[in-house]
Amino acid sequence: MSDQILALDGLRELADNTFTFTERVGYLKKHGVHSQSFSTLQPGMQYFDVPGVGYIAYMRKWGGTFVLSDPVCAPEHFALILEHFHKRFPNASYMQVSKPVVDVLHLRFGLYGTQFGSESRIDLATWSLSGKKKQILRTALNQAEKNNITVKERFSDDHTREISEAWIRTRKCKSNEIRFLIRPMEMAYRENERHFYAYQDGKAVGFIYFDPIYQNNEIISYVPNISRANADFRQGIFYTLMAHAMEVFKAEGVPFLDLGLIPLSLDATTEHQESRLLKQLLHLVYDKGTFLYNFKGLEFTKSRFRGEGFKTYCCHRRAIPALEFLAMFKLTRLI
Repeated sequence: MSDQILALDGLRELADNTFTFTERVGYLKKHGVHSQSFSTLQPGMQYFDVPGVGYIAYMRKWGGTFVLSDPVCAPEHFALILEHFHKRFPNASYMQVSKPVVDVLHLRFGLYGTQFGSESRIDLATWSLSGKKKQILRTALNQAEKNNITVKERFSDDHTREISEAWIRTRKCKSNEIRFLIRPMEMAYRENERHFYAYQDGKAVGFIYFDPIYQNNEIISYVPNISRANADFRQGIFYTLMAHAMEVFKAEGVPFLDLGLIPLSLDATTEHQESRLLKQLLHLVYDKGTFLYNFKGLEFTKSRFRGEGFKTYCCHRRAIPALEFLAMFKLTRLI
């Protein structure tokens, strides 16, 4: 009851960026169960804070407001914080949110909730490399061993920028690192990040940065939000780094490993709250939009781990939010 009273008191005098940074981190560690909760602390974010409840993280572009991930608060407070955020930003779009958030926004405010992609979670307690469907992982590990690839956990910068810039030059989007949907590599806040590097003959040739996922002040999972590799090795390095890190996390007793967003990996069926037109358009972008991003390659790579998949959504006011998506692509630096 006291939390509710604090929440209502806070709502009477709502202000953006009310929390200190330490307070915001406190909410993250208590309620940061979404795979992108840690990314809400990336540079350039703005915040809608409700004392005693939590916060919503967003960015603005071309007059549009774009929310990243679920609110960082207890699920029972989703309706409370979203109602007041919607009053402030009635035309906001919401990216990579879960079905409970979709339900609130659709039922209360009539927003569409259209699948934007998929995510995947691995139960580390039962994780192993055995089974026919994981043959590609075992092959990658065998090739890495033949090529004298070793993996070590380090937090120091070991040719990180050099590897990253070379990797970016091989991507569809070469001008900048993507941000917002994928947090940038450079973050002021880095507590509990885990960095794993792959080495060949003593030289770093790839790395993955894992971000923590929290619940009730405990780390319940990690998500690989930044991965780079020497262009000569491609996915083989990613598989090798992932397999090593997963064994480390499993030995530490971490329950899960999340694989993060698989953009435009969509279910063929259309739910009642989805925009049929937008869903068809997203299917088209997945099929024809390789000049924007390697959607199919990322889906294939993450599917090799055989995690438990679930949907992630975007919420939007119009059936075809063309201007909003254009602004978001500009915001993320895809265009």
